[in-house]
Amino acid sequence: MINSHDILETINMIDNENLDVRTITMGISLLDCIDDDIEKACGKVYDKICRYAEKLV
Repeated sequence: MINSHDILETINMIDNENLDVRTITMGISLLDCIDDDIEKACGKVYDKICRYAEKLV
């Protein structure tokens, strides 16, 4: 249960510590990004994250 202390603490973090409340967690499988070439694998991961998250920003 949320109590008043937690609410005030969250408000304080937003006001004084610049808490970014836009942060989310996405469950994305990266199994299809596997590649022997690390640069290609990184590119595949980057592209997949951008594709799935493009409408979130």
